[in-house]
Amino acid sequence: MNALLERIDNKTAIIGIFGLGYVGIPLGVSVTKAGFSVVGFDVVHQRVEQLNNGVSPIKHISDSDIVQMSNSGFEATTDFSRVSECDALIICVPTPLNKTREPDLGIVATAMDSILPFMREGQLLSLESTTWPGTTRQVLLPYIEKAGFSVGENYYLVYSPEREDPGNQNYTTETIPKVIGGHTNECLTVGSALYGTFIETVVPVSSTEASELVKLLENIHRSVNIGLVNEMKIVADAMGLDIFEIINAAKTKPFGFTAYYPGPGIGGHCIPVDPFYLTWKAREYGLHTHFIELAGEINASMPGYVVDKTVRALNEVGKSLKGARVLALGIAYKRDIDDMRESPSVYVMELLREWGAEVAYCDPNVPVFPNMRDHKFNLKSVELNPVTIAGFDAVILLTDHSDFDYDLIGKHASVLVDTRGKFEVGSDRVTRA
Repeated sequence: MNALLERIDNKTAIIGIFGLGYVGIPLGVSVTKAGFSVVGFDVVHQRVEQLNNGVSPIKHISDSDIVQMSNSGFEATTDFSRVSECDALIICVPTPLNKTREPDLGIVATAMDSILPFMREGQLLSLESTTWPGTTRQVLLPYIEKAGFSVGENYYLVYSPEREDPGNQNYTTETIPKVIGGHTNECLTVGSALYGTFIETVVPVSSTEASELVKLLENIHRSVNIGLVNEMKIVADAMGLDIFEIINAAKTKPFGFTAYYPGPGIGGHCIPVDPFYLTWKAREYGLHTHFIELAGEINASMPGYVVDKTVRALNEVGKSLKGARVLALGIAYKRDIDDMRESPSVYVMELLREWGAEVAYCDPNVPVFPNMRDHKFNLKSVELNPVTIAGFDAVILLTDHSDFDYDLIGKHASVLVDTRGKFEVGSDRVTRA
């Protein structure tokens, strides 16, 4: 342990990062900035070549950030034999749900299968991927033991959940406090030492299970509150009230209230997925998380609600959704990013298509609809101008990007369905959804 701590302290430790996406790339930027050399591992050859050529594959990380990271000791590779070079291995690969909404740790297992032949004594292994409590102990620990090492003595194992928030201008990887749990006290000491070199505040907890549950609580808290405000939106609409006015007035209370805002659903890798990790694990203990599951159901129903409001808005002007030309504004899952994971906008687009609408989209951050596992659209982002806007029977604001010209949109859209509260209610052309 002392030798590894010394290499961490003098910045000679080599850090391996597995999964070069929305978590792994910002992590690499921060780790190299702190003075460490980094080997980044990914199975996608195009992603590896892109990074080694100084090109950023994600919007909120610039090409100059990638170049600076490379100049500071970063190299991407598909060669997993280089695991043996690394003193610390940080796994931040996706942990999706399968078709029956159960946890799918297949990508984590594949990463560990690739790591196993090249593990060596004295390494630290950290899992950052969101998962159910017990994963680190029950899934990762057996790999280490299979390699012949004793955790806490000649190998170290921790869980430290990622807390990335793409596009957040107020917090970076370095400034967001980092929760960490170790398999043993020695593991926690080593893991805290490493993360403490590039994270301002490290928050130790009693175990890897505690750290895993912290991550789930954070995102379930958001899911439940977003579900609440989405349900309140429906109630307010039925009463002829503006939910955004209600929220903005309520948040003037200086205590006991936190403002959450409604929308067309929830997106990103965390909030739509994480609650199901806990509900799945809770069943092992004979428990049913009704409250959490209800919030998930409400949020999952929002794309249908938006389409229903669009149908009603078109009916008011004597048009049917079938055959209508509909423009989706914003298809990333939140403002000013290019991340499409679990975006509710895509579910809205699919429902519109199923109902017979001709669907197009505009998103300044997503010029071409990406190749997605479960969603297929052969589309490119259309340009917003008076002619194109007026040429659609309905325009639906789904993601409120800063780059949109809202005055232009409001002036030329014949039917405008607003899921983000950007347009004044009262106009016959504006429908809140």
